[in-house]
Amino acid sequence: MSATDDLSGYLIAPDPSARRLTRAVRGVDHEGRESEIAVVEERPLTIFLNGQEIVTAMTIGDYPEYLALGFLRNQGMLQDGEAIKGVDYDDDLETVVVRTDGQTSYEEKLKKKTRTSGCAVGTVFGDMMEGLEGVRLPEVQVRTSDLYALAHRINQTPSLYLQAGAIHGTVLCKGAQPLVYMEDVGRHNAVDKIAGWMLSEGAEAADKMLYTTGRLTSEMVIKTAMMGIPVLASRSGFTAWGVEIAQQVGLTLIGRMRGKRFMCLSGEERLLRDADPAAVPEEARKSGRKGAQG
Repeated sequence: MSATDDLSGYLIAPDPSARRLTRAVRGVDHEGRESEIAVVEERPLTIFLNGQEIVTAMTIGDYPEYLALGFLRNQGMLQDGEAIKGVDYDDDLETVVVRTDGQTSYEEKLKKKTRTSGCAVGTVFGDMMEGLEGVRLPEVQVRTSDLYALAHRINQTPSLYLQAGAIHGTVLCKGAQPLVYMEDVGRHNAVDKIAGWMLSEGAEAADKMLYTTGRLTSEMVIKTAMMGIPVLASRSGFTAWGVEIAQQVGLTLIGRMRGKRFMCLSGEERLLRDADPAAVPEEARKSGRKGAQG
């Protein structure tokens, strides 16, 4: 095992060789040469809550139960402490049914759903902001040494992105240790999978950080806050509304993390600058993957 294949400490890590996640496709390059590359698969997954069809998401197809649980949790359709009787996945029908003890009316929520700016078209409901009323995330100190260590470790972890591109990653971290690394065609799906894992495992949120490869949009900030995670970091940039919401709920928001550089637009007072940026090497470009995530 090489240094870049070290998966120690991960509870879940990407498996680029997993069946059905990629397909070999032949094409012709700019010089007219035929070649074969791996491309990411994309398939529908329909999520039901009890007897109600909620949404059909386009996904790579791994961890469908976590995706369903996390989506429903982040949309406010599963409440804290709600008893979940079962999560049933049917591979042939490409459906997940989440069953609870209680019954809820979803009609008004479904009427209010709107499309978001996320790749692969995320879905967020019009009253989702209501779930943030009164939310104030715990004030957690963030060590810049942990940020640099995480960025380096995650960027070296074998992934579908490194193999095929056209995909986003989201990683649940604690300190300098990445714990759960999920990928999908939409960053919203990747973060929902993590939310589903946390709900299923009863994982603590207040001492965690979320790292994503995608843009820090309002949707990503809302989902992170709904999960109770106080820190959100990304390789990519921000939207103004995402920054406003982060400031409103006390979320530490860090973007444009590449090599020694980053930008903090919310929660700067919680940064502990315990690493010298001059000692951090510049990030090497990954051959063939520049701009692939979109």
